[in-house]
Amino acid sequence: MKNRKARIELMVDIIKHQCIGSQEELSSLLENAGFHVTQATLSRDLKMLRTTKVPTNRGGYMYILPESDSLKDKLMTRGKLPRAANYQSGFISLTFSRNIAVIKTRNGYASGLAYDIDMSHAPEILGTIPGSDTIIAILREDVTHEEALQVFARLLPLDHQIPAYKV
Repeated sequence: MKNRKARIELMVDIIKHQCIGSQEELSSLLENAGFHVTQATLSRDLKMLRTTKVPTNRGGYMYILPESDSLKDKLMTRGKLPRAANYQSGFISLTFSRNIAVIKTRNGYASGLAYDIDMSHAPEILGTIPGSDTIIAILREDVTHEEALQVFARLLPLDHQIPAYKV
């Protein structure tokens, strides 16, 4: 039996470099590498890695990992991450409707970006609900769209996206 750290490192490598659509498929690849895991252990590992299942262009699904690391998470939580380091390449647009912000992303990027928004602990944002390519962010009722835009500007590459912003 090999150790957990090595198993997790292998899981990350497999998920990053292969299109894995099911726990059974991942379990089989781990088994071939000498790691016998139960379905419960695999589920816990996938949850700990914060994997997300997203649709593929072939009609199936695949696991992806969030683009996040512990140092980045700690800096975001403290509000000390510079704007350039927050760049999320999957961002497409931002639109407001009353106290709701709708953020469009490339397919598979919403979960990681929603996590980044939540980790910022901005008091103007009550929380997020991610899909695979859309995030619903709930704003406090007294927050103006301009104030929210300032918050999102710290987290999203809005410089070239201002025309997509709608009040």
